[in-house]
Amino acid sequence: MRALKQLARFGWEQALSCLFPVVIFASLALTKIIPLPILSRYDWLLIICLLMQWWMVRSGLETRDELKVITLFHLIGLALELFKTHMGSWSYPEEGYFKVFGVPLYSGFMYASVASYLCQAWRRLNVELINWPPFLIVVPLAAAIYLNFFTHHYWIDVRWWLAGLVIIVFWKTSVTYEINGTHYRMPLALSFVLIGFFIWIAENIATFFGAWEYPNQTYAWSLVHLGKVSSWVLLVIVSFLIVATLKQVKGKNDMRMDTNQYL
Repeated sequence: MRALKQLARFGWEQALSCLFPVVIFASLALTKIIPLPILSRYDWLLIICLLMQWWMVRSGLETRDELKVITLFHLIGLALELFKTHMGSWSYPEEGYFKVFGVPLYSGFMYASVASYLCQAWRRLNVELINWPPFLIVVPLAAAIYLNFFTHHYWIDVRWWLAGLVIIVFWKTSVTYEINGTHYRMPLALSFVLIGFFIWIAENIATFFGAWEYPNQTYAWSLVHLGKVSSWVLLVIVSFLIVATLKQVKGKNDMRMDTNQYL
Protein backbone atom coordinates (compact mmCIF):
# COMPACT_ATOMS: atom_id res chain seq x y z
CA MET A 1 0.00 0.00 0.00
CA ARG A 2 2.81 2.41 0.87
CA ALA A 3 4.49 1.70 -2.47
CA LEU A 4 1.29 2.65 -4.31
CA LYS A 5 0.97 5.85 -2.29
CA GLN A 6 4.58 6.76 -3.07
CA LEU A 7 4.04 6.03 -6.76
CA ALA A 8 0.87 8.14 -6.79
CA ARG A 9 2.68 11.01 -5.08
CA PHE A 10 5.57 10.73 -7.52
CA GLY A 11 3.13 10.81 -10.45
CA TRP A 12 1.38 13.86 -9.00
CA GLU A 13 4.63 15.78 -8.59
CA GLN A 14 5.65 14.82 -12.11
CA ALA A 15 2.29 16.00 -13.45
CA LEU A 16 2.69 19.37 -11.72
CA SER A 17 6.22 19.66 -13.11
CA CYS A 18 4.88 19.01 -16.63
CA LEU A 19 2.29 21.79 -16.44
CA PHE A 20 3.92 23.94 -19.13
CA PRO A 21 4.38 21.06 -21.62
CA VAL A 22 0.79 19.91 -20.99
CA VAL A 23 -0.54 23.38 -21.81
CA ILE A 24 1.48 23.40 -25.04
CA PHE A 25 0.14 19.99 -26.13
CA ALA A 26 -3.41 20.92 -25.18
CA SER A 27 -3.08 24.14 -27.19
CA LEU A 28 -1.74 22.22 -30.18
CA ALA A 29 -4.73 19.89 -30.07
CA LEU A 30 -7.36 22.59 -29.55
CA THR A 31 -6.01 24.94 -32.21
CA LYS A 32 -5.89 22.01 -34.64
CA ILE A 33 -9.54 21.18 -34.02
CA ILE A 34 -10.97 24.65 -33.40
CA PRO A 35 -9.96 27.40 -35.88
CA LEU A 36 -9.29 30.71 -34.15
CA PRO A 37 -10.10 34.12 -35.70
CA ILE A 38 -7.90 37.07 -36.74
CA LEU A 39 -4.47 35.46 -36.29
CA SER A 40 -2.98 32.24 -37.62
CA ARG A 41 -2.61 29.12 -35.50
CA TYR A 42 1.14 29.60 -34.97
CA ASP A 43 0.55 33.15 -33.75
CA TRP A 44 -2.12 32.05 -31.27
CA LEU A 45 0.25 29.37 -29.96
CA LEU A 46 2.87 32.05 -29.30
CA ILE A 47 0.33 34.19 -27.42
CA ILE A 48 -0.79 31.20 -25.34
CA CYS A 49 2.82 30.32 -24.47
CA LEU A 50 3.59 33.91 -23.47
CA LEU A 51 0.49 34.13 -21.29
CA MET A 52 1.28 30.77 -19.70
CA GLN A 53 4.84 31.86 -18.95
CA TRP A 54 3.61 35.12 -17.42
CA TRP A 55 1.03 33.31 -15.28
CA MET A 56 3.52 30.75 -13.97
CA VAL A 57 5.88 33.48 -12.75
CA ARG A 58 3.02 35.66 -11.49
CA SER A 59 1.47 32.78 -9.53
CA GLY A 60 4.78 31.71 -8.02
CA LEU A 61 4.89 28.35 -9.82
CA GLU A 62 8.18 29.48 -11.34
CA THR A 63 10.82 31.71 -9.79
CA ARG A 64 12.54 34.56 -11.61
CA ASP A 65 15.78 32.56 -11.63
CA GLU A 66 13.95 29.68 -13.32
CA LEU A 67 12.54 32.15 -15.85
CA LYS A 68 16.11 33.15 -16.74
CA VAL A 69 17.01 29.50 -17.35
CA ILE A 70 13.87 28.94 -19.43
CA THR A 71 14.59 32.05 -21.52
CA LEU A 72 18.09 30.73 -22.20
CA PHE A 73 16.60 27.45 -23.44
CA HIS A 74 14.14 29.34 -25.62
CA LEU A 75 17.05 31.05 -27.39
CA ILE A 76 19.08 27.82 -27.65
CA GLY A 77 16.09 25.98 -29.08
CA LEU A 78 15.21 28.74 -31.51
CA ALA A 79 18.77 28.76 -32.87
CA LEU A 80 18.56 25.01 -33.42
CA GLU A 81 15.17 25.35 -35.11
CA LEU A 82 16.44 28.02 -37.51
CA PHE A 83 19.32 25.82 -38.56
CA LYS A 84 17.39 22.55 -38.82
CA THR A 85 14.57 24.00 -40.89
CA HIS A 86 17.14 25.62 -43.18
CA MET A 87 18.74 22.19 -43.66
CA GLY A 88 15.36 20.59 -44.40
CA SER A 89 15.25 18.35 -41.33
CA TRP A 90 11.66 19.45 -40.67
CA SER A 91 9.38 22.35 -41.53
CA TYR A 92 6.52 24.55 -40.32
CA PRO A 93 4.17 24.63 -43.32
CA GLU A 94 1.44 26.88 -41.89
CA GLU A 95 1.36 30.66 -42.21
CA GLY A 96 2.04 33.08 -39.37
CA TYR A 97 3.03 36.67 -38.70
CA PHE A 98 5.50 35.78 -35.96
CA LYS A 99 7.83 33.63 -38.02
CA VAL A 100 11.56 34.18 -38.51
CA PHE A 101 13.07 32.54 -41.61
CA GLY A 102 10.19 30.07 -41.68
CA VAL A 103 10.32 29.25 -37.95
CA PRO A 104 7.40 30.33 -35.71
CA LEU A 105 8.55 31.93 -32.48
CA TYR A 106 6.39 29.63 -30.39
CA SER A 107 8.73 26.75 -31.28
CA GLY A 108 11.33 27.98 -28.80
CA PHE A 109 8.83 27.40 -26.01
CA MET A 110 8.81 23.68 -26.76
CA TYR A 111 12.47 23.59 -25.73
CA ALA A 112 11.78 25.98 -22.87
CA SER A 113 9.08 23.60 -21.61
CA VAL A 114 11.76 20.91 -21.16
CA ALA A 115 13.76 23.33 -19.02
CA SER A 116 10.57 24.22 -17.14
CA TYR A 117 9.99 20.55 -16.37
CA LEU A 118 13.57 20.05 -15.16
CA CYS A 119 13.45 23.12 -12.91
CA GLN A 120 10.04 22.24 -11.49
CA ALA A 121 10.89 18.58 -10.87
CA TRP A 122 14.24 19.56 -9.34
CA ARG A 123 12.53 21.78 -6.79
CA ARG A 124 9.45 19.64 -6.10
CA LEU A 125 11.39 16.40 -5.66
CA ASN A 126 14.32 18.01 -3.85
CA VAL A 127 16.81 16.58 -6.35
CA GLU A 128 20.44 16.26 -5.33
CA LEU A 129 23.46 15.14 -7.35
CA ILE A 130 25.89 12.48 -6.17
CA ASN A 131 29.47 12.33 -7.56
CA TRP A 132 28.91 15.17 -10.04
CA PRO A 133 31.89 15.52 -12.44
CA PRO A 134 34.08 18.65 -12.48
CA PHE A 135 32.83 21.83 -14.15
CA LEU A 136 35.70 21.74 -16.70
CA ILE A 137 34.44 18.38 -17.98
CA VAL A 138 30.69 19.02 -17.91
CA VAL A 139 30.64 22.32 -19.83
CA PRO A 140 32.76 21.19 -22.84
CA LEU A 141 30.76 17.95 -23.02
CA ALA A 142 27.46 19.84 -23.13
CA ALA A 143 28.85 22.22 -25.77
CA ALA A 144 30.10 19.31 -27.90
CA ILE A 145 26.72 17.56 -27.80
CA TYR A 146 24.89 20.74 -28.78
CA LEU A 147 27.33 21.58 -31.58
CA ASN A 148 27.01 18.07 -33.03
CA PHE A 149 23.37 18.84 -33.87
CA PHE A 150 24.81 21.41 -36.31
CA THR A 151 28.12 19.93 -37.43
CA HIS A 152 26.87 16.46 -38.37
CA HIS A 153 25.31 18.01 -41.49
CA TYR A 154 28.81 18.88 -42.73
CA TRP A 155 30.97 16.31 -40.94
CA ILE A 156 30.55 12.85 -39.43
CA ASP A 157 27.86 12.31 -36.81
CA VAL A 158 29.65 11.63 -33.53
CA ARG A 159 26.53 11.25 -31.37
CA TRP A 160 27.37 7.66 -30.41
CA TRP A 161 30.91 8.65 -29.43
CA LEU A 162 29.45 11.43 -27.33
CA ALA A 163 26.92 9.02 -25.80
CA GLY A 164 29.77 6.69 -24.86
CA LEU A 165 31.65 9.61 -23.35
CA VAL A 166 28.56 10.53 -21.31
CA ILE A 167 28.42 7.00 -19.89
CA ILE A 168 32.09 7.18 -18.93
CA VAL A 169 31.89 10.65 -17.40
CA PHE A 170 28.68 9.97 -15.46
CA TRP A 171 29.30 6.31 -14.65
CA LYS A 172 29.42 7.01 -10.91
CA THR A 173 26.93 9.88 -10.93
CA SER A 174 23.43 9.44 -9.58
CA VAL A 175 20.51 11.60 -8.51
CA THR A 176 18.54 11.39 -5.31
CA TYR A 177 14.96 12.59 -5.05
CA GLU A 178 12.52 12.81 -2.18
CA ILE A 179 8.90 11.61 -1.97
CA ASN A 180 7.01 12.15 1.29
CA GLY A 181 10.24 12.30 3.26
CA THR A 182 11.72 9.13 1.72
CA HIS A 183 14.82 9.44 -0.45
CA TYR A 184 15.33 7.38 -3.60
CA ARG A 185 18.36 7.06 -5.83
CA MET A 186 18.70 6.56 -9.60
CA PRO A 187 21.70 6.37 -11.96
CA LEU A 188 21.85 9.65 -13.87
CA ALA A 189 22.32 7.95 -17.25
CA LEU A 190 19.06 6.00 -16.72
CA SER A 191 17.17 9.23 -16.02
CA PHE A 192 18.51 10.67 -19.30
CA VAL A 193 17.16 7.70 -21.27
CA LEU A 194 13.76 7.72 -19.55
CA ILE A 195 13.18 11.45 -20.07
CA GLY A 196 14.37 11.23 -23.70
CA PHE A 197 12.01 8.33 -24.41
CA PHE A 198 8.99 10.16 -23.00
CA ILE A 199 9.89 13.27 -25.01
CA TRP A 200 9.93 11.06 -28.13
CA ILE A 201 6.39 9.97 -27.26
CA ALA A 202 5.47 13.63 -26.82
CA GLU A 203 7.07 14.40 -30.18
CA ASN A 204 4.76 11.91 -31.89
CA ILE A 205 1.77 13.62 -30.27
CA ALA A 206 3.09 17.04 -31.30
CA THR A 207 3.63 16.09 -34.95
CA PHE A 208 0.21 14.42 -35.05
CA PHE A 209 -1.32 17.78 -34.14
CA GLY A 210 0.87 19.63 -36.64
CA ALA A 211 3.39 21.31 -34.32
CA TRP A 212 5.94 20.71 -37.06
CA GLU A 213 6.37 18.32 -39.95
CA TYR A 214 9.09 15.87 -40.95
CA PRO A 215 9.65 15.21 -44.67
CA ASN A 216 8.05 11.74 -44.42
CA GLN A 217 4.93 13.31 -42.86
CA THR A 218 4.20 15.72 -45.71
CA TYR A 219 1.27 13.76 -47.17
CA ALA A 220 0.19 11.73 -44.14
CA TRP A 221 1.22 11.51 -40.51
CA SER A 222 3.46 8.60 -39.57
CA LEU A 223 5.29 7.56 -36.43
CA VAL A 224 8.52 9.45 -35.79
CA HIS A 225 11.48 7.14 -36.34
CA LEU A 226 12.60 5.43 -33.14
CA GLY A 227 16.15 6.60 -33.88
CA LYS A 228 15.04 10.09 -32.86
CA VAL A 229 15.12 8.88 -29.25
CA SER A 230 18.91 9.18 -29.36
CA SER A 231 18.62 12.84 -30.42
CA TRP A 232 16.21 13.59 -27.60
CA VAL A 233 18.39 11.79 -25.06
CA LEU A 234 21.34 13.95 -26.11
CA LEU A 235 19.19 17.08 -25.95
CA VAL A 236 18.01 16.09 -22.47
CA ILE A 237 21.65 15.64 -21.45
CA VAL A 238 22.49 19.15 -22.67
CA SER A 239 19.44 20.54 -20.88
CA PHE A 240 20.22 18.73 -17.64
CA LEU A 241 23.88 19.72 -17.69
CA ILE A 242 23.00 23.39 -18.19
CA VAL A 243 20.38 23.39 -15.42
CA ALA A 244 22.65 21.47 -13.04
CA THR A 245 25.61 23.76 -13.72
CA LEU A 246 23.55 26.92 -13.24
CA LYS A 247 22.08 25.57 -10.01
CA GLN A 248 25.54 24.71 -8.70
CA VAL A 249 26.82 28.19 -9.57
CA LYS A 250 23.79 29.77 -7.88
CA GLY A 251 24.27 27.52 -4.84
CA LYS A 252 27.89 28.63 -4.45
CA ASN A 253 26.90 32.29 -4.82
CA ASP A 254 24.18 31.88 -2.18
CA MET A 255 26.71 30.27 0.17
CA ARG A 256 29.10 33.20 -0.34
CA MET A 257 26.28 35.66 0.40
CA ASP A 258 25.35 33.79 3.57
CA THR A 259 29.01 33.73 4.66
CA ASN A 260 29.44 37.45 4.01
CA GLN A 261 26.47 38.21 6.26
CA TYR A 262 28.44 36.85 9.22
CA LEU A 263 31.71 38.61 8.39
